[in-house]
Amino acid sequence: MKLIKYFTFIFLIIIISYHATFAQEKEKSTNEVIEKKFEDLDHRLDQLAKAIDDIQWYNKVGDVANIEKVFIVGPPPAKIPNPTAMGANNPVKFWAYIFIPAKIDCSKKYPLIVLPHGGVHADFTTYHTHIVREMIVQGYIVVAPEYRGSTGYGKSFYEKIDYGGLEVDDNNAARAWMIENYDIVDKDRVGIVGWSHGGLIGLMDIFQHPNDYKAAFTGVPVSDLILRMGSHGEEYEKEFSAKYHIGKTVTQDVNEYRKRSPVTHVEKLKTPLLIHTNTNDDDVYVLEVEHLIEALKAAGKKFDYEIFKDAPGGHSFDRIDTKLAKEIRLKIYKFIGEYLNPPSPFKSLKELEKAGYK
Repeated sequence: MKLIKYFTFIFLIIIISYHATFAQEKEKSTNEVIEKKFEDLDHRLDQLAKAIDDIQWYNKVGDVANIEKVFIVGPPPAKIPNPTAMGANNPVKFWAYIFIPAKIDCSKKYPLIVLPHGGVHADFTTYHTHIVREMIVQGYIVVAPEYRGSTGYGKSFYEKIDYGGLEVDDNNAARAWMIENYDIVDKDRVGIVGWSHGGLIGLMDIFQHPNDYKAAFTGVPVSDLILRMGSHGEEYEKEFSAKYHIGKTVTQDVNEYRKRSPVTHVEKLKTPLLIHTNTNDDDVYVLEVEHLIEALKAAGKKFDYEIFKDAPGGHSFDRIDTKLAKEIRLKIYKFIGEYLNPPSPFKSLKELEKAGYK
């Protein structure tokens, strides 16, 4: 009788444990479903925001520029889940914005600026309005690639991110597409301008394709991913170690992170380069950019740089609408203008303000 009671007790314990485990698994499953739905909603909202912002371009820049948005291709995805599937190795399709001065002589050639956006996951938005206007009025043609991993194009495209990798090829593919498709683009007067992550892309692009660019400006450029992984916290690290991205942390594969860091490739510099950084930048710390600057010096490279002391605006100090930011952009345009020779370079701050702000 005692044995029966004992086994009955054990059986009840097993049943209770099973139900508790089942309830936990069910709760876990429910939470995962909810998280997925919110994630999907985020991507849909990004797509909606992108569609709205695209309309805004015509309102903000349409008076000085002809605007196009084209669908072009870069290399196949970095990670292909099923390499034998139909179309698995097809090139990645992505969008690129094109801005051409409204008052243009189609019998002439014009300089081109490639303008990659910043952000680990972000997109090219009307945040860049005044910068695009400033470039257009000087006579530059501008192409802004929405390289793989950009937001506003759904989850699948978002998860094709390849930071410091194939996104650089997308950027250069936009340059090549412009030269191939627009006779008005002067292939010998192509420059690249980028800030933050866009600065990293600019650096990697000129290191990998030194003959394709006549000049480059990189503002507060991400320069050393190993350093960043040690200073930007666990959530930032997860962006890179995600299964669809690098898939490993920096401690698990330090060489992969080195490969994606501009500071590792400084010996390849041949393009005239200007670098800006700011001591109160709370995103790309000045120490990271100083590391790049010192590495370039150690490699015996000739380049220009300026370290700004606590300039208002932090990470965005030379992109915002302060007088100082405009004065700094005037310096940037003067630098790249020496190599790209735009038809109507700015001669004063007043000209820049008139161009950038209606």
